[in-house]
Amino acid sequence: MTPAHSHLVWDWNGTLLNDLSLVVAATNAAFASVGGPTVTLDEHRTRFRRPIADYYAEVLGQAVDDDAFGRLDRIFHDAYRDGLTTCELAADAQTAMAAWEGSQSLLSMWFHEELVPTVHTFGLTGHFARVDGLRAAVGGDRKAESLRRHLAELGVDGSTVVLIGDSIDDADAALAVGGRAVLYTGGFTDPARLRASGHPVADTLTDAVALAAREVSSAGR
Repeated sequence: MTPAHSHLVWDWNGTLLNDLSLVVAATNAAFASVGGPTVTLDEHRTRFRRPIADYYAEVLGQAVDDDAFGRLDRIFHDAYRDGLTTCELAADAQTAMAAWEGSQSLLSMWFHEELVPTVHTFGLTGHFARVDGLRAAVGGDRKAESLRRHLAELGVDGSTVVLIGDSIDDADAALAVGGRAVLYTGGFTDPARLRASGHPVADTLTDAVALAAREVSSAGR
């Protein structure tokens, strides 16, 4: 059973939303714009990290400053928007959200003004005490500071939080606020990298919620 005082923060891209293939296609559109290589889905999952500019620099074999990243980020998001209607929720997203007995919220590093209507379109808004996306013109940074602001707006203590996400950066953000993380293998990161992190790892969102409940129960003892 989930302790009543616990709070679950969901990641969006690559977690609740199954958009990995689109993200890889949009990433390749950005790389192609500067004559870069094409990455496969598996290569992306092995190499992807935040700050995303560091990932781009590694693949392109050259420094990516703020201006260069801004241009690449715009190309990425234009391609992403063009394909967004092809994406669906993860197969068990609805079941997983319904299985959590505490409060829930959603925090994404995708643009807030686009995230909110998309979440509404999928019929998920009622699940969440708060939905927050990126309130900036260019993305790509780490998630920790966004999570701090998200929890402050909710009035939630970080020590009561479990974050379910698909990247090491999600776990780092949870640790930064004194919380815990469960990592999901269906998203942007190679499962072997997730398992090597030492955090609990799940292959389905339903299993992730069960692990999250176990995490907060053990912490409360």
